[in-house]
Amino acid sequence: MNRQKRILMAMSGGLDSSVAAILLQKMGYEIIGITMKLWTYDDNSLSNNKSCCDIDAMNDAREVAVQLNIPHYVLDFTEPFKNIVIQNFLDEYLHARTPNPCILCNIHLKWNALVEKAAELNCDYIATGHYATIRKENDRYFVSKSKDIKKDQSYVLWGLTQEHLAKTMFPLGDYTKEEIREIAKNMGFNRIANKRESYDICFIPDNNYRNFLQQQVPQLERLCPPGNFINTSGEIIGTHKGYPFYTIGQRKGLVIALGTPKYVCRINAQTNEITLGDKEDLLSDTLTIKQYNLMKYAEIPPDFTGQTKIRYKDKGQLASIIYQDKDCIKIKFQSPVSAITAGQSAVIYEENDIVAGGIIDLV
Repeated sequence: MNRQKRILMAMSGGLDSSVAAILLQKMGYEIIGITMKLWTYDDNSLSNNKSCCDIDAMNDAREVAVQLNIPHYVLDFTEPFKNIVIQNFLDEYLHARTPNPCILCNIHLKWNALVEKAAELNCDYIATGHYATIRKENDRYFVSKSKDIKKDQSYVLWGLTQEHLAKTMFPLGDYTKEEIREIAKNMGFNRIANKRESYDICFIPDNNYRNFLQQQVPQLERLCPPGNFINTSGEIIGTHKGYPFYTIGQRKGLVIALGTPKYVCRINAQTNEITLGDKEDLLSDTLTIKQYNLMKYAEIPPDFTGQTKIRYKDKGQLASIIYQDKDCIKIKFQSPVSAITAGQSAVIYEENDIVAGGIIDLV
């Protein structure tokens, strides 16, 4: 007799992962809940504000597990999270780039840890509460957009490998957020159903990354002192507070009056200069990605055109995708796009399916 399939369910204590566990259990799977502790919560260098991953969230995850009568474990990943995700976050800003820590965490920490723990606990799959689906064609696994396009999270999953995807389930992919909320209410999880959603970076719940940089890098002012704002002609027009405090496309908080709205167009760490320009100066039609991951195809098809997103909420624009070499893919947009930002991710879609994704390098 075949044993019941066992799933390692990543549980954050929020609505989505809780209902994902409920759905899998109703489908007849044996569920083991796991919550990842990503930092020391009494660390005074981190914000004390509530986040999606704080101690209360861990307690909520345990409470749901108790109600579902499933085992629940907490994995302490504070050290690797600090060494991999937070250190990269700091390094990128110090090099005038804008990181996306959630994507890095997925690629280098969460999935590796979950797959390893699943093997240890003799689980057949891992599952998360992401709004996305997984498809398989021609012996290739790939992420596809969820039913609820407004909540779709496929963009942050571009880095998952074939090995990861073969062992992963996304139970929420065929549901809308409201359907998930109704399931929670119908199952008696009213408090979970009404929990506030978190949109912030988990280790910066107050969404003030500038304060976080100052807390984590005591020598920040010495490393990145104030420098010059320049215009697109190279003329000095003011003084900035330190280039890590600015991002491409930023308009507010520049503390400079030039008569018309200006935007951060370029950040040069070597010269310690920030270029301000008009909205049109943010437009560009070319970028390259490195550290990329191929998903739907083992190779980029010849003369391939795909819908490419350069940020999470981006609708995407058609672009020609040109394979350069094993380290680099060039993306040429059919129409210029605004505020391409080094350190962010570009994700290439064929209709709803992810073809590839990578870190924006040259812009």
